[in-house]
Amino acid sequence: MEYAPLSLYDLNTLVKRSITECMPGEYWVQAELSEVRCNTTGHCYMEFVQKDSRSNQLIAKARGTIWASVFRILKPYFEEATGQLFTSGIKVLVKVSVEFHELYGYSLSVCDIDPSYTLGDMARRRREILKQLEEEGVLTLNKELEFPVLPQRIAVISSPTAAGYGDFCHQLASNRYGYAFRPTLFPAIMQGNQVKDSLLAALDEIMSRQDDFDVVVIIRGGGATSDLSGFDTYLLAAACAQFPLPIITGIGHERDDTVLDSVAHTRVKTPTAAAELLIGTVSEAAGRLLILQEELQQRVRYRLETEQRKLYELCSRLPLSVRRNLHVASRQLSEIQLALRHTLQISFSGKKYRLELLQQRIADASPQRILRRGYSITLKRGKAVTDSSRLKEGDVLLTRFASGSIEGKVLSVTQEKEIKQTT
Repeated sequence: MEYAPLSLYDLNTLVKRSITECMPGEYWVQAELSEVRCNTTGHCYMEFVQKDSRSNQLIAKARGTIWASVFRILKPYFEEATGQLFTSGIKVLVKVSVEFHELYGYSLSVCDIDPSYTLGDMARRRREILKQLEEEGVLTLNKELEFPVLPQRIAVISSPTAAGYGDFCHQLASNRYGYAFRPTLFPAIMQGNQVKDSLLAALDEIMSRQDDFDVVVIIRGGGATSDLSGFDTYLLAAACAQFPLPIITGIGHERDDTVLDSVAHTRVKTPTAAAELLIGTVSEAAGRLLILQEELQQRVRYRLETEQRKLYELCSRLPLSVRRNLHVASRQLSEIQLALRHTLQISFSGKKYRLELLQQRIADASPQRILRRGYSITLKRGKAVTDSSRLKEGDVLLTRFASGSIEGKVLSVTQEKEIKQTT
């Protein structure tokens, strides 16, 4: 039996008719987005995939299309509801119609999406990350750090052009108390696919200078809520949870906490709120300081009053005590004076006796007394002559007696050293 062959187009037309007849309606399908891309006309093309829960291997795949008229409405609706970009890697629940085109083949045309399904999957992923961190024992490490009393040296991770960063700095600089803060910016990409890597690089740079800072502030502010997925990653959460400085997050959203918010020391809603937190902390420290100052003043006053009373009591007892001490001292002084006088008298008597003996000896050795015994002294130029060999003819000599003196010249010096004098 012979069969008439079909052209490929005829075959594809038959398949298309069969699919249209068998699957005429729309179906809700669970799948993961892969290779999401948009063209210049506004159409969105993607690939739906399903992976085996155990092996993570692909078990199903299909091309998908969201036409521009639908995508203009569906994309902002989804991103606003989930805070998640409509991008590869997320799981979605979409309503599709099954289509088959003779040229392009099998595809799914998306006409609706249920954000709650994606939200549930995102929440599940957050729970898994937090559970892993808890099992590793690092989930609350940053929260357990002691918050500094004066957090004035601040490492700020933010986009330098973000409105939130400007609000944060302005709030610190214009605080009504006049407290001084020193914020240092570490620029980072705060939205898109590079959030994780950019934040990790900024944290590494701060880590290398950790002694220069008191706290780390991660602020975003002003970006779309659809750009929060970068803050829900394990690596970033683990780095922040184990960071040695307290981390404050203010990434500008109120609906849910990201994983980063959950591991940070303190989470606030906005960059301005982060600045208010720092100002309030310093203000509390200043308040405590004022209380301590008042307590110190009170204690000093009390101590001074107590010591003053003691001083008055001592002063009241002082005259009697002084008179008693003066009387005792006076008696002791009189006794010392008597003993000193007696000692001096004995000492002076002995000294006087020895002095008289010395005077007598000096008197006996006096030249005048020797002269009176018949001796004389011959002087040459005021010096006594004791050796005739030192004289020569013509020397003028002066001879002194006990009474009077004579002057003469040496006429000759004999061998026996006899000296002849003429008056």
